[in-house]
This record gives sequence, C-alpha cells and structure tokens, in this order.
Amino acid sequence: MENKKIMVCDDDQGILDVLQMLLESEGFDVITEINSTNLIKEMKINLPDLLLLDLWMPVLSGDQVLKALRTTDEFEKLPVIVLSASVDGSSIANGAGATDFVPKPFDMDDLIIKIRGLLSNSDIDRVFETTS
Repeated sequence: MENKKIMVCDDDQGILDVLQMLLESEGFDVITEINSTNLIKEMKINLPDLLLLDLWMPVLSGDQVLKALRTTDEFEKLPVIVLSASVDGSSIANGAGATDFVPKPFDMDDLIIKIRGLLSNSDIDRVFETTS
C-alpha cells in the first residue's frame, strides 16, 4: 500500500488540509486540488491511484467531473470516493459512476478503511461497476 497516490478535490481549503494531513500520516502520497476545472489536467499529470471528490463545487460539480472521468480510458476504472453533505449525495454519486460514497461530516477511521479496501482491491485488478 506504500506510495499509493490519492488525489483530493474539494472547494474547502480546510477539508483539503485535514485530509492531506490524515492521509499523509497513513503513508499515502497526497495531491490536492481546490479548483474542479483543473482536476482532470492534474490527474493526467499525477496519475493517482484513488480520487476523493467533493460533490458540490462551484463552476464544475463533482458529478460532472466524475462523468467526464468515466469516459476516459485512463480513469474509467479509477476508484473514486465521493464526499458530500447532500441528502441525495449517494444516489447522485452512484449515478455519476462513483465507486463509493462517504457523507459529510465523515468519520476519519471509516474513510481510511474504505480507501484501504479500495486500494487493496485495485491491486488485484478489480473491475469496478460503472453506471452509464
């Protein structure tokens, strides 16, 4: 699990800072992006092993970004955990092709368990179900 790269995209700098500290303390390499319009470009440069994606962001929402990612060969099977405080967040995330959903405010231990589970499964070339 060492050297796994996690990209985090959220429009709240405080959440980015907390997630970066938490994930780095767990041994992950973390790349953060506050602007969802830059996300796909940054992902092509950094090639993360997993994406944590906020659902509600200005300009380009998380579900729009995720739908675009799922149409590209390099990211169609990337594990993506959507984070949101929205009551409809889970169904929106699922409809956009998310691998998993975590409601905000999130439990740090629960998030780490989900991340580790998805990353260990991706090591055995797991095929993720995506919703068209």
